[in-house]
Amino acid sequence: VQLQASGGGLVQAGDSLRLSCAASGRTLSGSAMGWFRQAPGKEREFVAAITSSGSINYADSVKGRFTISRDNAKNTVYLQMNMLKPEDTAVYYCAATRWGTNRPVRSPTLYDYWGQGTQVTVSS
Repeated sequence: VQLQASGGGLVQAGDSLRLSCAASGRTLSGSAMGWFRQAPGKEREFVAAITSSGSINYADSVKGRFTISRDNAKNTVYLQMNMLKPEDTAVYYCAATRWGTNRPVRSPTLYDYWGQGTQVTVSS
């Protein structure tokens, strides 16, 4: 399984970006998907997660600004990021579990597949 993240870039505070994560190699319609981010010098942190049935969970820091969604027909998960802040600057990674879950998965250790990351930089 390969996950290809895209959509990052350099934006100003208050702008929006939409990240995409396309999967290949197997269908992930039954998998839980998630987004994580890692800023320089910091640990990878949870951003958002979605189950195969559409249950969603967000980190408090992005709640109300970010929206995770998935298109199973396209084997793709998205992260719509609005009202971006400088503290959102990080490399964003998408991830998928091998098996389905009943609840959104917040822990990175429970994911089996990872994308390569896409850089998001928000200037003030």
